[in-house]
Amino acid sequence: MKKLLFIINPNAGRTAIKGDLFEIIMTFAHDGYDVEVYPTKGPNDASRKVQEDGANYDCIVCAGGDGTLRDTVCGYMEMGEKKVSLGYIPVGTTNDFARSLRISRKPIEAAEQIVKGSEQFVDVGRFGDKHFVYIAAFGIFTDISYSTRQSLKRVLGHTAYVVEALKNITNFQTYKLWGQFDDAVLTGEYIYGMITNSFSVAGFKIRGTKHVVLDDGKFDCLFIKKPQNPAELQQIVSALLANDIEGNEMFFETKASKIQIKSETPIKWTLDGEFGGDLEEIEISNEKKAVGIYHYTNYANSGITEENEESVATTDQSEDDEFDDYYDGWE
Repeated sequence: MKKLLFIINPNAGRTAIKGDLFEIIMTFAHDGYDVEVYPTKGPNDASRKVQEDGANYDCIVCAGGDGTLRDTVCGYMEMGEKKVSLGYIPVGTTNDFARSLRISRKPIEAAEQIVKGSEQFVDVGRFGDKHFVYIAAFGIFTDISYSTRQSLKRVLGHTAYVVEALKNITNFQTYKLWGQFDDAVLTGEYIYGMITNSFSVAGFKIRGTKHVVLDDGKFDCLFIKKPQNPAELQQIVSALLANDIEGNEMFFETKASKIQIKSETPIKWTLDGEFGGDLEEIEISNEKKAVGIYHYTNYANSGITEENEESVATTDQSEDDEFDDYYDGWE
């Protein structure tokens, strides 16, 4: 019989999964799996469990938020030669990467996608000696996801991030940077930077990254320069709201597989919504198609980008209506 490791984060942002556990386990059992349930005991526990024992299973499924997914993938990347299939049941506060793969936010339906869908191989980032699934970022607002109290997330959900952002809107730091992005070079003062492989960050559709491809071996990199006056600040805001930054002098945008960044002062990095360290220098690389994650078969085919997302997702109107239910405020 096939063996499935079911990792659950009992402290994830939403508690919807608790009433669905029996039906989820039966969904896997009916597909021929012998299911072992493993509740995580704290940070990095999922990573440890997968690294040590993951090779003993035919499939690994994690239920939690983006941090739980990252922990699971980090363990997977250190597992050794034997690789197994991964599934993800998103029950966190924002579930950004699940949005990119259009995995259902309804736990039972997400489980059904795992047994009925197919694998989408996606890129994984290496950040020094760590890994990240969909984003490494720094600057204005990027610490909100890990500084917001878990109790506030449970009560307010995604609104908790908005509340925390409003408290910090005038408090941002400037970093004097030098960066190498494959053949492109960046220098100057910046208030924000992100290296991403996702359509969504903190529950919002990303503005300014029109060309995201989940499996092309390249990150989409977006850096925002320090505004010198109110007019430049307005220029930044207007460009982001219009999702049109091409040719805008306040932005640095490129795609890259290998990245090196140096700063005169330590940068507080965020990796998939978790604190990634205070660093003056870091090397980041893209590991192409490193992980296969089960997804909704008709959506996340190889080469899906944000630009063709709408045409793919609306091929069957009934499917599009179905996913409107899954993603409140997808737009």
